[in-house]
Amino acid sequence: MMVALALLFLGGLTAALAPRVLNRGAWTDREPVLALWVWQCVVAAVLLCCVLAMALSAAEAWQAVRGHVFAPAPPSVIEAYALSADGHPWAGVVAVLLFGGGAWSAAMLTREIVSARRRRRRRRAELRHRAPLLPGEEERCHDRLIVLEGERPDAWWLAGSPPRLVVTSGALGRLRGRQLDAVLAHEEGHVRARHDWLLHCSSALAAAFPQVPVFRAFRQQMHRLVELAADDVASRQHGRLTTALALVGLNEDRGVFGPCGPHVAQLPQRVDRLLGPADRLPLGHRVRMTALASLVPVVPLVVAFVPGLNALA
Repeated sequence: MMVALALLFLGGLTAALAPRVLNRGAWTDREPVLALWVWQCVVAAVLLCCVLAMALSAAEAWQAVRGHVFAPAPPSVIEAYALSADGHPWAGVVAVLLFGGGAWSAAMLTREIVSARRRRRRRRAELRHRAPLLPGEEERCHDRLIVLEGERPDAWWLAGSPPRLVVTSGALGRLRGRQLDAVLAHEEGHVRARHDWLLHCSSALAAAFPQVPVFRAFRQQMHRLVELAADDVASRQHGRLTTALALVGLNEDRGVFGPCGPHVAQLPQRVDRLLGPADRLPLGHRVRMTALASLVPVVPLVVAFVPGLNALA
């Protein structure tokens, strides 16, 4: 039971302190892809702490579970975890609570995915209504760009099979030169990196446990970082100035470049970032941070398996 409590303490400490540490400094704006990886590793470590603590608590509480968890282990390993014969009185409660939390998270993720699919089907139906196929015309998979009549400049990527980039005629009137290509590259950057799954997972965890700081910050940072990462994809292909002008052209009539809410306030910051880019972190620094972040989920495994490995040594 002590190992399970140590894992819960480690998970709680990580959940409380990680947002403060990761939000310190401006390195995440300079390296959004690296920041996405670090956040994923931290959240994975917190979830892994809960899963391992649940398994060990259940093994402490119920002999049947203990037989499955420690089935291939020799008796010396089982003795190293100091599991009581009758079970700790609180072990079953902890295991049930952790299992319930996992089931609730899965339910929230399922709800998020179902809602996203429902929205996608509704938008595709609207698209077919606004841009119907002509008699005898067949939908071709390679036609990625669809133009809709509309005065408001807008562009969005419609996921599914086949995926589509939808652009309004108002956007075509605003975008100049390679700005449309920059918009396409931005949206394709989202699709290739599967940012939709990151957003679904972060939204599900934050909806399931809004009081947990790391999950709440995870959702906020994912929405910001995926946009910065996609901006970098577009700027590498078509230039920072072209990408910034495309953002301004699509959004200048929406009042986002004045006093506004925190979400739309990201647009001026994104434009400023493109026009005045900061130097990237040195390659060695990026490699070290990537390796260090990759080791974060290993820490719960070390805590969980050290007693057994010591018994085998």
